[in-house]
Amino acid sequence: MIFSNGSAQSALEDRGYVRFRPYSAPFIAHMQQMGYRSEQSFPDCQFSYRSKDELLLLLECSRKYNFMCGERLLVSLANKGSEHSSLWLGICQMEYRVKNNDVLGVIVDKLFENHIQPIVNADEEIVGYEFLLRPSSKKRPFSPLELFAIARESGLHSSLDQAARLAAIETSAQHLPRGMKRFINFLPSSIEYPCRSLNDTFKKIEQLALDTRDFVFEVVETERIRHLAHLQHIFEVCRSYGIAMALDDVGAGFSSVEEMSRLQPDYVKIDRSIVSGCRNDAHKQRQIKDIIRRAVDFGGKVLVEGVERREDFEFCLDSGAVLAQGYLFGRPGKP
Repeated sequence: MIFSNGSAQSALEDRGYVRFRPYSAPFIAHMQQMGYRSEQSFPDCQFSYRSKDELLLLLECSRKYNFMCGERLLVSLANKGSEHSSLWLGICQMEYRVKNNDVLGVIVDKLFENHIQPIVNADEEIVGYEFLLRPSSKKRPFSPLELFAIARESGLHSSLDQAARLAAIETSAQHLPRGMKRFINFLPSSIEYPCRSLNDTFKKIEQLALDTRDFVFEVVETERIRHLAHLQHIFEVCRSYGIAMALDDVGAGFSSVEEMSRLQPDYVKIDRSIVSGCRNDAHKQRQIKDIIRRAVDFGGKVLVEGVERREDFEFCLDSGAVLAQGYLFGRPGKP
């Protein structure tokens, strides 16, 4: 599959062209020394390939030249007989897309669906659900973490993040009653300009006649938050539409307690690694109590994740948590 701005443009066929710009005489000479013949027409030069393996060799050869000479070549792909190329990309990014073509096809063909996991209150009443991305076809399995990692390296994580978010909103409209909270994940790094990037999200909620107050957007990030002010701006934009904000995995990984205190999310989700076994672990108990104390200071509601044992649930409730999620109350499943 050849990708253009996150959508399918045409199939990656056995025969096609690799186009480069801007090209130079030394680059042409280098490629000719490696056995490739070029067709040149300003501002591009192109080389034909007859298989995916040959395409990857072409990209590898040009990448090595790019590294040695410090040139900033852009590359694009086109099928035989086509005048149009896919999106112009850096060589490394294009190479990564071709290598992971099958996985990226999941994004383009939207071969995913949403499973939901219940969120309960202190009385164990279901008050909401978290939406989780899962494969929709057994023939195209994937790990959500792997899918987002490959999408990030390929420059498609914004497209995947938006597609998953819109799919979750549509699923919630089909299966959940009004008043039920819908926790939907999003990647802050995929939202460059909040008002513009989230416009389709807000429109989708409006088109489906849903109440924005039923939505909680949950910050999920695999990298440390480097631009806190940008994330605070995202919070402001979403809240202006009535959408609440949650910070995931607090206390573990990259979601630090300090960042929580500065962002002041509406919901604080304590990571499962701290919750699991907390009844018999004094260190975890201190962590949980500290997070809850800080959250209470700014009015955040604390949700504990990964609850599998009743004694852990009871300790968290006694400490001030008001919501919980985990196998004790239900596993993720189709709505």
